[in-house]
Amino acid sequence: MKDIAVVIGSLGGLDTQQDARLETAWATIRAGLRRDIGPRMFDQWLKAAQLGDYCPESQTLDLLFASDFTANFVSGQFGDRLRMAWRCAGAGVRELRLLRAPNAVGPRVLELHQTEEAVSDDTVADALPPASNFQPRHGFDGFVTGETNHLAFSAAQAMAGEGQPRFSPLFIHGGTGQGKTHLLHAIARLFSSHSPSAPVLYMSAERFMMEFVNAMRANETMMFKARLRAARLLLIDDIQFIAGKGSTQEEFLHTINDLIDSGARIAITADRAPQMLDAIDPRILSRLAGGLVADIRPAGLDLRLAILEAKRAIAGDPPVPDAVVDFLARSIRSNVRELEGAFNKLIAYGQLTGRSIDLEFAQAMLADAVRANARRITVDEIQKACAAHYKIDAAEMRSKRRARAVARPRQVAMYLAKKMTPRSLPEIGRIFGGRDHSTVIHAVRTIEGLRQSNPDIDADIRALQRQLEG
Repeated sequence: MKDIAVVIGSLGGLDTQQDARLETAWATIRAGLRRDIGPRMFDQWLKAAQLGDYCPESQTLDLLFASDFTANFVSGQFGDRLRMAWRCAGAGVRELRLLRAPNAVGPRVLELHQTEEAVSDDTVADALPPASNFQPRHGFDGFVTGETNHLAFSAAQAMAGEGQPRFSPLFIHGGTGQGKTHLLHAIARLFSSHSPSAPVLYMSAERFMMEFVNAMRANETMMFKARLRAARLLLIDDIQFIAGKGSTQEEFLHTINDLIDSGARIAITADRAPQMLDAIDPRILSRLAGGLVADIRPAGLDLRLAILEAKRAIAGDPPVPDAVVDFLARSIRSNVRELEGAFNKLIAYGQLTGRSIDLEFAQAMLADAVRANARRITVDEIQKACAAHYKIDAAEMRSKRRARAVARPRQVAMYLAKKMTPRSLPEIGRIFGGRDHSTVIHAVRTIEGLRQSNPDIDADIRALQRQLEG
């Protein structure tokens, strides 16, 4: 795209001579501005400006920008300088209007995130592509809900809806890969669908910190503040990364205070609840907790199955049998992102090799992922689970009592400790009240025998294993 584009206006038009005068004057003005305000500031705000309509009767020229926000910012920061430059340029311009280009598309997503091109030029784009460029799979319709994430999902929909939400900010917390960023993107997409001209600002807390530090070093903090406060929807990911950063936290506090006071919407994510965030200003924590706090807990088996069913429905060939879906749901428990990645890996391998996907194929292809997801179950967890299942005090697992009501649950716990932990027999015996390893051997053999002859014992063992495996 050329830096200078002259649009022939409807008000009288431009003859060739006037056209050339405007182009020549604009080239001179641009060169002077770049020299006076510096290459970075010029490239960021003025490089893409275009010549628009010119009215010879009023000697008014339109200068066009990609967004209303950019036009307003340039008018406030450089408007007087531009008007004076045009009046002195001898191009017949007495008045200057700074406007958004008619063909500029919205909504604009103002993201403090440098693209590869922007980094190489040491510039920061003030506006990235429209929110419609967010990945379609990150909409609300692609988010599978269950008991562990329903509150966060509903709150995100309310934050993005047409009506003004009854709460702000929305604070979503949960572990890595559970869907927090997905919900932020979904909020941006839905909000922009009904408010296309409202600026949306999305960034990570780490990017917020880096850009603020860079703005201070370049003496551009006012520009940084203006960009933030122009947002009607502010989305901040992983706020825990500003922990211990005093000046960054101070600016963040002022930003959210100003945005809340102006009626803007704010959604923030973190890996922990506000009260669990360390080295964060108490005033920020108070603000965050003053809105709606919603957690996303690790997906249970039912939700993991539902997620895989949704992916299977759109995956196409090769088909994925039920046994493989069940294997994935039970084996990949760390987070939803890894679960989806494992499923995608199977589909890709099947398509590339032409091999059908069966349980043996899945187990071979995902062996590393399954090993990485094997949760380390402790003997203490087993003792507590067995005590709760059989309704006895957990201390009985280590006591010397031999009553059947206590001895049988203790034997079950020893059996599960042997099967589900890497502990040796002597270690297990010591954990169960200092017993000898031969006692553990006797318990394991007893329960193995009872599982063959007593369906109730076998059902108890299976239920406890499912509970402990998550």
